[in-house]
Amino acid sequence: MSTERNLVLITGAAGWLGGILSSALIADPKTPNVSFILADIVEPKAPEGAESVCIKADLTDRDEIDKLFNTKLGIPDTIYCLHGIMSRGSEDNFDLGVKVNIDSIRYMLEAARTYGPKLGKPIKFIFTSSLAVYGGPLPDVITPSTIATPEGAYGMGKLSSELLVNEYSRRSFIDGRIIRLPTIVVRPGVPSNATSAFISGIIREPLKGIKAICPIGNSIDSPELDKLAAWLASPETTINNFVIAKHVPAEKFMPHTRVVCLPGFTATVREELDALRKVAGEDALKLLEFKDDPINRRIVSSWPARFDNSYALGLGFVADEGGMVPIVERFKKDVEAGKA
Repeated sequence: MSTERNLVLITGAAGWLGGILSSALIADPKTPNVSFILADIVEPKAPEGAESVCIKADLTDRDEIDKLFNTKLGIPDTIYCLHGIMSRGSEDNFDLGVKVNIDSIRYMLEAARTYGPKLGKPIKFIFTSSLAVYGGPLPDVITPSTIATPEGAYGMGKLSSELLVNEYSRRSFIDGRIIRLPTIVVRPGVPSNATSAFISGIIREPLKGIKAICPIGNSIDSPELDKLAAWLASPETTINNFVIAKHVPAEKFMPHTRVVCLPGFTATVREELDALRKVAGEDALKLLEFKDDPINRRIVSSWPARFDNSYALGLGFVADEGGMVPIVERFKKDVEAGKA
């Protein structure tokens, strides 16, 4: 039996991703004897099958962050930094977005820098970023050398924190891994305060028999549905890649950056709706109401929709296969089974 220590701190642990990440790590054979420190603005729920400390914490308060490194379980050797104010929330409340998406990340990095030497090695710091860091004129396909120039407060905050994670890694204060997430589809639960929330909502709600608003175009025939494309990944693949991020050897990353754009695939809003039609029929489409939102459309349209997956796949990350239809089919089965 392995005696390896795996104490994982997850911030934003009360959220949907944080909850399923802990379960995925428990099931991961490469993470034996895992235990958790789970923190969020509301108290997270402890997963079954692992010792956990659950803490309600204001992560913009340095003193409360310090408490996360002084629990009965000890100092975490891995941090998954998932917390943040989502895209539309950051755009609508700039000051709060800066406080949460930049300042609190810097405080977390400083704590990891302070407590890492007590473990005898840098703490592994896995930071979830976003394709919202991109904007402006972009090439047809994003590569690792494409410069990030965000056009929104959320992307600005994420990019600022990426630079901090890279610098702390360069100085060996931490062992950073920055994973830029595709838009995850289909997210279960209630809609989030994200500009991209509709990308899941136009699938999730109709499959549950609930009306949904599509903020792109004014009708099912709108040409905007064909024009707006997004870079997507399923929840299952995304969580799998979260776990993989923990195991990539540090020396495999590029020497000048710890950024990895996780693998995804491209789909237009029209292709999403075509998949919904194929899986659930015309009645599902009748539950959609179209109300064009220029702010929403501007922000989402500024994000790139096509990436070169080669670097990420070379590091061991994985991609979805088959596009939207199998994802919608899986979610429909989850809805029917009462799991979504």
